[in-house]
Amino acid sequence: MFISNAFAQDVGEAVAGQPSMADAFWTNMGLIGLMFILFYLLLIRPQQKRMQKQREMLDDLKKGDKVVTGGGLYGTVSKVVSDTEVEIDLGMTKVVAMRYTIQNRIDDGKDIPLPKAAEAAAKNTKSAKKAAPAKKTTAVKKAPAKSAGTKNTKKKKTA
Repeated sequence: MFISNAFAQDVGEAVAGQPSMADAFWTNMGLIGLMFILFYLLLIRPQQKRMQKQREMLDDLKKGDKVVTGGGLYGTVSKVVSDTEVEIDLGMTKVVAMRYTIQNRIDDGKDIPLPKAAEAAAKNTKSAKKAAPAKKTTAVKKAPAKSAGTKNTKKKKTA
């Protein structure tokens, strides 16, 4: 009464509606291949281009180039010691650094990325200089300092 009648299906009808195992396998392999292509185009290829550009920059280093090291030191290449080392002049100090630790070559300050706050401040300063006319500054006179002899020398009354 609560159980419905089960009708047997023909074996040919049941199998014909489902894909074969080979079709399912090739569909999954196609999806995996598509994922690999996407990873290559979005992640691997751009990273390889950046590495190639970095390698070319390091190979082209010469005396007098301004550089930034991985530690954030700004300096000038004073001597190329070997294929793996360069001597960097930091102002009053010269250091020998591994060539691969150099992050960037500076071309007249154009390639230095500024922090966003410093960049905004620089833009504000430039626009303020253009907008505001030069103000005439006047010297403010300070009150003369009190000399040691003019101190208030009242004595406290003791009871």
